[in-house]
Amino acid sequence: MEPQWVPTEADIAGARITDFAEFVAKRTGESVPDYQSLWQWSVDNLASFWGALWDYFDLGERSGGVLYSTEMPGTKWFPAVQLNYVDQIARHARTDRPAILGIDEDGSIDEISWAELIGTTVAFADTLRGLGVGPGDRVAGYLPNIPQTVIAFLATASLGAVWSACGQDYSAQAALDRLGQLAPKVLVTADGYRFGGKVHDKTADIEALRAGLPSLVATVLVSRLGGSLPDVIAWDSLQPVEHATEIPTVPVDFEHPLWVLYSSGTTGKPKGIVHGHGGVLLEHLKSVGLQSDIGRDDTFLWYTSPSWMMWNFQVAGLLTGATIVTYDGSPSAPTPDALWAIAARVGATVVGTSPGYVLACIKADVVPRRDHDLSALRLIGITGSSLPPSSSLWLRDNVGEHIPVASISGGTDVVSAFIGGVRTVPVWPGELSAPYLGVALDSWDETGHPVRGEVGELVITKPMPSMPVSFWDDPDGSRYHDAYFDMFPGVWRHGDWITINDHGSITVHGRSDSTLNRHGIRMGSADIYQAVEALPEVAEALVLGVELPEGRYWMPLFIVPAPGLELTDEVKQRINSAIRAEVSPRHVPDEIISAPGIPHTRTGKKLEVPLKKLFQGADLSRVVARTAVDDPSLLDWYAQHRPPS
Repeated sequence: MEPQWVPTEADIAGARITDFAEFVAKRTGESVPDYQSLWQWSVDNLASFWGALWDYFDLGERSGGVLYSTEMPGTKWFPAVQLNYVDQIARHARTDRPAILGIDEDGSIDEISWAELIGTTVAFADTLRGLGVGPGDRVAGYLPNIPQTVIAFLATASLGAVWSACGQDYSAQAALDRLGQLAPKVLVTADGYRFGGKVHDKTADIEALRAGLPSLVATVLVSRLGGSLPDVIAWDSLQPVEHATEIPTVPVDFEHPLWVLYSSGTTGKPKGIVHGHGGVLLEHLKSVGLQSDIGRDDTFLWYTSPSWMMWNFQVAGLLTGATIVTYDGSPSAPTPDALWAIAARVGATVVGTSPGYVLACIKADVVPRRDHDLSALRLIGITGSSLPPSSSLWLRDNVGEHIPVASISGGTDVVSAFIGGVRTVPVWPGELSAPYLGVALDSWDETGHPVRGEVGELVITKPMPSMPVSFWDDPDGSRYHDAYFDMFPGVWRHGDWITINDHGSITVHGRSDSTLNRHGIRMGSADIYQAVEALPEVAEALVLGVELPEGRYWMPLFIVPAPGLELTDEVKQRINSAIRAEVSPRHVPDEIISAPGIPHTRTGKKLEVPLKKLFQGADLSRVVARTAVDDPSLLDWYAQHRPPS
């Protein structure tokens, strides 16, 4: 297979990662003439690499060492350093371009200047401080992807308080399952949003969420739809501090919690994943500034939601002085090419989306380069699931052959990518170009031996600063350990199937566990079960997310009807309505299928992973031992229900 994009000499010479390589060579005397040699140096010399990154981005004086022990979990980074993520924002202030462009589905644009960003952040931090919020306190967001969400996060972090958010496509109960774990002191929310041409009033959900959060001392409301609620602080009452040139911050330890993100909730209540100020700062400067080559001349648009770690990743564009674009509507409304239209309108230089959206554009016969002025665009980012070669080539032919496709793969766990594109490395259709700097990535078989040219488990053999500081409410670290280090002690097992190819690129084949990953949004089966199995017509349910060839994704919901009942069209409609109302519209399955039963392990766990592998073409005898199943006869029934061709 030939590369679909090869960097020119000008691409290589002008890349920031080339400048960093020259910085490393002068600093260390190492020979790092290409990306592969730079990557190898970075993983062989972790302390030197992360220390060089700190100095390259001029993060200030630092005392003490970089890395104390490489043991995982429990690695200690920069133990003598104090800092604050927000310190790196105001240094990029300028007057010639905005900090944020907030776009609504109705087409309106809210342009936030750097002065307004700084002044409003200072004002909201003062409000939070007046409410008693200080280091370690939690501030929760139940918000769409709007500029106020970014400002609320920055104000929270500046105080050393901890931010955590859910998008408003989550129901009140789904949000409460996450945010309720943290006992937040303040809730920041909006009265609703527009999506797909519809208005979504969230005031009832907000009231239910407030009722379930007895720890709240205040609610701050952003009015998007003209709605109101009692006993709230109106966001519009904030008066930006005029002529503010910096954001006062509370210095915190390197590992002091910055935010809490959440696991998908596949096997129960979502786990709160805690990341620290320093680890996120360094990782995002590397991933956004070096790997994605995003800087002060860029306009950075990634279609995302505050429920997804790509929202956090996009905010990091501010760390490099880029203009970021927030959008809370549908990428396909009012027309299938709506996201490309937005990119053209704002002059986006970097656009990120999902394989699912690309596939939808293909099916709709969209030709972005013909219908929109994308002359500013220089990078397309893709994440959420594997991008098939045909979709990658479609992007080349229909968006621009001169634009590299940076398909990335990582996760909420490290709030970044392990693998992705690099401006100095070719792009092969359907493959991810290279492991990121500082990521000691490998592919192992089940015995812990490296494999090449064949499928193995994605493992990280050395620590990264943005690995979680902890899981929330996991005092002995046992849940953290079991999540990543149970299969290979001392080595991070991520749960992805990958192949390391002979030219150094990586092919990602999908999850090796049961996490659902639909349209680029990771989600948990537990949320669906909670909504569906509460219905009187349903005895039990099983949902699967199955990656199929050519970028297709099949998400069936198998239902065991209650005794004496049938799965009628009316019952199916009630099931979909329950999922839509109690979880989110994005969780509605592709098909609802009546099943004679749900197979379990002997300990009562649903066989999600084995059945997913079965539907991906694996032999039944190789995915599960019949002796381990409570009702082995059910396996034969599921084997007859292969995905649609």
